[in-house]
Amino acid sequence: MWMSYAAITAAIVVVGGVGGKATDVGPWYRNLTKPSWNPPDWAFPVAWSTIYLFIIAAVGGVWNVADPAQQSLILWVVLVNLLLNLFWSVVFFAMRKPQWALYEVVFLWLSIVAMMGVFASVKPLYAALLVPYLVWVSVATLLNLRIVQLNPVQARI
Repeated sequence: MWMSYAAITAAIVVVGGVGGKATDVGPWYRNLTKPSWNPPDWAFPVAWSTIYLFIIAAVGGVWNVADPAQQSLILWVVLVNLLLNLFWSVVFFAMRKPQWALYEVVFLWLSIVAMMGVFASVKPLYAALLVPYLVWVSVATLLNLRIVQLNPVQARI
């Protein structure tokens, strides 16, 4: 039972660690024009730490009550989601491609909805644990859009 929590925790540590390394909030990011409602820098690690804890609880919990056929689907939707989660940071910060990141975040958002749908079919509580993730990525999507709009030169493909 605890192995599912250990496995998703390890995956989250890797995704969070690599994503964190890719997230350079140095001069390039600081010089971007951002909307007035841009969250303060300290809010991002707090939000992501909380969201990652909810993801661990949701994935570990749903895995433990799912049958083997459901577990296969759970594994795929979680892997796709974590890869998209990581890839957004790489595209936006490391590659400095906000426009590409805007396209990518749509797929990340859809992958969260897919996870919620799969989890809800097993046990709705575990899908509900992903609501903060969906809300935060929705805000991030709007923020990414505004950054693209406010920085047309930096956002060019």
